Amino acid sequence: MFTGIVSDIGEIESLTPTAQNRLHRLRILCQYDRSTIVDGASIACNGVCLTVVASGVTGGRTWFDVDVGAETLHVTTAKQWSVGTRLNLERALKVGDELGGHIVAGHVDGIATVVARDDLHGMARFELRTARELARFIAAKGSVTLDGVSLTVNAVRDETFSVLIIPRTLDVTTLGDWRAGREVNIEVDLMARYAARLSEMK
Repeated sequence: MFTGIVSDIGEIESLTPTAQNRLHRLRILCQYDRSTIVDGASIACNGVCLTVVASGVTGGRTWFDVDVGAETLHVTTAKQWSVGTRLNLERALKVGDELGGHIVAGHVDGIATVVARDDLHGMARFELRTARELARFIAAKGSVTLDGVSLTVNAVRDETFSVLIIPRTLDVTTLGDWRAGREVNIEVDLMARYAARLSEMK
């Protein structure tokens, strides 16, 4: 479980396709203390919950390895990742940690596409479009996770919605790199999904 509050930006150092391209082994560089990373730990990478299979330190920088399976490659932007790709990282939530964003599972629902970007006094407003089956879970003033970042939805129109990114978020995540046409991982709010399911059962 995560909160959508990014704690580091990682960089893919190596990517090795295996099993007829149905599985990718990634090595990701980060600033985390190596002693705090154990095999089996969960780390969200651009919103995708991945399991650490190995870790170490090289050249004074921590690295960890994860395997990305066929379903993740199919549903998320992981199929576009390559050596040098920067990723928003978040460690799994511990009991007692501050819930600064909203409850995030790390189970990406699909992809949203940046339609437009407007820069406003150090901030940035993004308009994005996603599939109709996901758009129905997105509401103005509600929460959404994009590339692992917990964000508040400003406005919604059909399959299009907008978010306003403050300077701090632009500085400590990869969202400052977004431009029109960029595809990003989207996870809809769990509460919205459960509410929709309950309404269907009535």
